[in-house]
Amino acid sequence: MEVDVTCRLEEIDFAPSSLVAEIVQNVRTIFTTAKYSVPLDRLFGVDAGITDKPTERAMAALTADIIGAIHRYEPRCRVVRVEFEGDVDGILRPRVRVRIDEE
Repeated sequence: MEVDVTCRLEEIDFAPSSLVAEIVQNVRTIFTTAKYSVPLDRLFGVDAGITDKPTERAMAALTADIIGAIHRYEPRCRVVRVEFEGDVDGILRPRVRVRIDEE
């Protein structure tokens, strides 16, 4: 099953209703958390310093960082693709398509 995950913030569900809901929530948490902000796991998340780079370089670096972080912290899914929505202010919003291994 493939699912698109956006950075749209939602309430944390401490008892997700399904495996898919749990994985989607975990993936969203991974790529919306700034690296070095989690005290006991400083490598969790993505590098927030990337956002200061030119748009094309930032998209490439964020894509690599997002794929690596999801691979490390949520092994029940695989990243299919990472796309970005941008606006005139230079704000990039990732949309990550993941394939969930339902075993």
